[in-house]
Amino acid sequence: MAMVEVDNLSKVYGTWPAVTEVSFGVEQGEILGFLGPNGAGKSTTMKMLTCFQAPSSGTARIGGFDILEDSVEVRRLIGYLPESTPLYRDMTVRGYLHYCAALRGVPRRDRDDRVDESVEKMHLEEVSDTIIGKLSKGFRQRVGIGQAMVHNPPVLILDEPTIGLDPRQIIDTRSLIKGLGQDHTIILSTHILQEVAVVCSSLAIINGGRIVAADTIDNLTGKSREGVLVQMRLKRAPGDVTERLKRVSGVLTARRDQKGSAEDQTVVVEHKPNLDLREELGALAVKEGWGLLELRRAETTLEDLFLRITTQDESRVEMDRN
Repeated sequence: MAMVEVDNLSKVYGTWPAVTEVSFGVEQGEILGFLGPNGAGKSTTMKMLTCFQAPSSGTARIGGFDILEDSVEVRRLIGYLPESTPLYRDMTVRGYLHYCAALRGVPRRDRDDRVDESVEKMHLEEVSDTIIGKLSKGFRQRVGIGQAMVHNPPVLILDEPTIGLDPRQIIDTRSLIKGLGQDHTIILSTHILQEVAVVCSSLAIINGGRIVAADTIDNLTGKSREGVLVQMRLKRAPGDVTERLKRVSGVLTARRDQKGSAEDQTVVVEHKPNLDLREELGALAVKEGWGLLELRRAETTLEDLFLRITTQDESRVEMDRN
């Protein structure tokens, strides 16, 4: 049995379906990246899993306890960091963690040890007696994670834990979360692809309130590709370059890389696996004067996976509406 089992979880606000029949599982000791664009339903799902909101239908089980029938037991098993970190800024770090330990039912005799462990794991020793309101955003985020784990729960649910941090703080926070994965099952909600690649072992992608893919990252990046990917760097890519590349026999898809500039654009072409279209694609670029700078085969990345799946899903939803 998985540590977290989500079964057809749905949430409707009025007539708007925020989350629709979401199902996935997280094994003990696993770090799951819950990935999706803003507004996809990530935070709503997290609130239902942590018993902050009741689902409209469906359910979930954490450690075998149902979020509807055994919500008190579920709350004991989880540590939750919501998107807006819940801190009392007029308290010291250690005082706040003691307060959270008491709220979580940690026996008085064990509170000092639990607070010391949270301080140590979050590297808060140098600021443990500092007023929270005087801390940097990065340290406040560490305190937020510290309160989530102060009662040593088997499951941590972290909603956008690096949002608003600077690059150095992001690296530090990701490293901390990865270390926590040795002792906890973690669900990490994020819209940042790089975060999933660095921290997580498995992935569930939500788009438009629905799960559109769920598996290990290695399996998903392998399964996501129907054909062979080729990257073309072009100096003078015309506006209709992707449409013209799609007309080449054997090409499955073509898209512009969003990181390209107006003067130097990368186009990712996917073609059938039993073909090698590099020569034909290169010849077309030269003939049309697109300024071919580079042409090479490429590996499937998380970005390729995410764009492919969410684009296909949006197209399906649009067809359903029509």
